Amino acid sequence: MYNISDIEKIVGEQREFFRTGKTLDVEFRIKQLKKLKKAVLLHREEIEEALNKDLGRAPLEAYFCDIGSLILEINETIKGVRRWARPETCFSGFHCFPSMLTKVYKMPYGVSLIISPFNFPILLSLGVLTAGIAGGNTAVIKASSKSPACTAILQRIVSEIYPEKYVTVIDGGHDVADMCLAQRFDKIFYTGSPKVGKHVLNEAAKNLTSTALELGGETGNWCIVRKDADIKDAARKIAFFKMLNAGQICININQIAVAEEISAEFISELKKAFEKQIGKEPVNNPEYPKLINSAAYDKCEDLADKYRDRVVFGGHGNRDLCKFEPTVIYPVDIDEDIVQKELFCPLLPVVVFKDSEVGHVLKTISEREAGLSLYIFTGDVPWAKKVMQSMQFGGGCINEVCLHMMVKGVPFNGVGHSGMGAYHGKWGFMEFTHPTSVLIGSRSFNLPLREHPYDSSFKKFFISLFER
Repeated sequence: MYNISDIEKIVGEQREFFRTGKTLDVEFRIKQLKKLKKAVLLHREEIEEALNKDLGRAPLEAYFCDIGSLILEINETIKGVRRWARPETCFSGFHCFPSMLTKVYKMPYGVSLIISPFNFPILLSLGVLTAGIAGGNTAVIKASSKSPACTAILQRIVSEIYPEKYVTVIDGGHDVADMCLAQRFDKIFYTGSPKVGKHVLNEAAKNLTSTALELGGETGNWCIVRKDADIKDAARKIAFFKMLNAGQICININQIAVAEEISAEFISELKKAFEKQIGKEPVNNPEYPKLINSAAYDKCEDLADKYRDRVVFGGHGNRDLCKFEPTVIYPVDIDEDIVQKELFCPLLPVVVFKDSEVGHVLKTISEREAGLSLYIFTGDVPWAKKVMQSMQFGGGCINEVCLHMMVKGVPFNGVGHSGMGAYHGKWGFMEFTHPTSVLIGSRSFNLPLREHPYDSSFKKFFISLFER
């Protein structure tokens, strides 16, 4: 168990190490990233076992969600970090004559704090660490107490390859997180709920610490299925995504708005898709993940019971296993409580609307807090593109689910109540560095235009000429 003195010591040693300048060397950073990749692959089976123990993940799901995605992230970073870290040379402008060159250096913040969640305990800790290392920072990772097996393997992996003065993993509950937040870090990266995100931001403000927040969104992520959508394709993809990690995904579909004209057919296809992918008894299927703990299970079951009269699929679970069936609640009014909050479980409420009134649905969504994701299924892709460019949300897909977060070279981020800041690849490097502009002054040909006295018509002419 950590106390405040332990945390202070770790942060102090990391700050001292950072000040040696070793992390400024890009080759040093690449070497550390290669160590991380090698260690993750070496411990692959142990990571898969830990993910199964904490979240009931099947080995393949554990690999493509956490391990494989992490390896892709590390590979992209190793390949690009030399280019990203290279100082940029800019033309200063004639108004700066004769000092015509300015350099922009990409400087690390220093000692960073990474607070990771339970739902993707490997990817959302070591994936963020990848960006931190690429930027030249040291890191303290506060791993989730809700996923103890994964936290244990994280501690083991990190301690094997990095000294504590460079990177370390801390376990413990909210009390330990608050001990960390009480320290003066140079960068904080938090992934979790908006409620805790506000607390993190409030604590960071005390030291004016640069903070990135990746949040789930207070009112959930919408999926819109219009009457011209490919119904079977939409149902298949939505069923897959809702079962993934038992719905405990920050970008998961929280609620669906489906056109009245196809709603009955869509519900039928959705049921078929669930049964085809996970069977008629998902709770007994070893491939179906579990909820993180009994508290999460009880919350899910209580909400299902509240809408029991409208459960058209699923609705049952096993508390001992912490598994709850994919559950479709239909129909639900757009103003009901269940579609105005993040569920983080396998419940899926369905709102029905007339296709001609889709604009009203979009208006209602836009009036609520910005979600982390938005998904649209339609045959009218030009219309969907216009919608995507007019709504506030982190990222999303047209006629697809979740894959936007796996695309190389693009940011993963939220907006407003779904977060601030961005990462993945170059965007992660940028998040963990700050640009420093340095003008290279000339000692020759300096004109006295900026100097007193100012009553010279010659000076007035040239300053007006250059600064416009």
